[in-house]
Amino acid sequence: MRPAWSVILFTTLAGAGQGLFLALFAAEVLADPEWRFLVAGAALALALLGAGLAASFFHLGHPERAWRSAAMWRTSWLSREVIVLPAFMAAVFAWGVAHWLGQPALWIGVAGVALAAALFLCTGMIYACLKFLQEWHTPLTPLNYAALGCASGLTAAAALSAWLYPPLTRGYAAAALLAGLLAYVMRLAALARNARLRPKSSLATAIGVKHPRIVQIAQGAMGGSFNTREFFHGRPREVVRAVRWTFLALVFPVPAMLLLSGNFLAAFLVQYAGLLAERWYFFAEARHPQNLYYQAIA
Repeated sequence: MRPAWSVILFTTLAGAGQGLFLALFAAEVLADPEWRFLVAGAALALALLGAGLAASFFHLGHPERAWRSAAMWRTSWLSREVIVLPAFMAAVFAWGVAHWLGQPALWIGVAGVALAAALFLCTGMIYACLKFLQEWHTPLTPLNYAALGCASGLTAAAALSAWLYPPLTRGYAAAALLAGLLAYVMRLAALARNARLRPKSSLATAIGVKHPRIVQIAQGAMGGSFNTREFFHGRPREVVRAVRWTFLALVFPVPAMLLLSGNFLAAFLVQYAGLLAERWYFFAEARHPQNLYYQAIA
């Protein structure tokens, strides 16, 4: 599949915002930190979510019709995501305002946690529900979205607490290391699973011709098309392999060393760069069956 940067930015930014809010709510329940820290964290989480939402609009052919995407909520995970995202942002905003005003915010936070979990599920299931893309059709897809989002959110919380509320920094750093390790192991599991996959279709089934030897020498058209642009990344194998090794280094090993050395902001920035590479590879790794026919051009 062709990685779309609008979707890559949305999923990574929104995931970090969700993870950051979950980290803030955990601190509220377990440590009762200063309200200034919680309000600043809520503002940062909203900024990440808002930036992700803005990026997602560039993926729409007609942004003015975006409201229609919620109409199919009974059957579409994308429609459910469109509904849950603003609800979650509203909960984060209300939670931050409640702390700013010194009002009880626990139950708002509980609602926010439920909406964050629902948003992780909706985002991951958009891809996991596609049976014809074997690389995505696995429970590991939504689990990895949630795990990586929580890991990046905890790293962001460690960086924020180091600046505004140091008593929480060590705990956040330890939690970020554990969450990052878990997310890393789960992502490695997905890579191992996908490496064992074998295509269910062939060139013969793609064109409906039963013959022991079929060789495609042309697409049948002079130039590219929507099919060759949208369903194939168009990059050499060496580039895809380099991106995989890049995200394997930047998602956890390098951030872990930076967390242990006390460079919390650098850890978040490096990890986020790794998440961009990871999400690019996530899309590029998926082999769309239609490319069996369009491979001569793609």
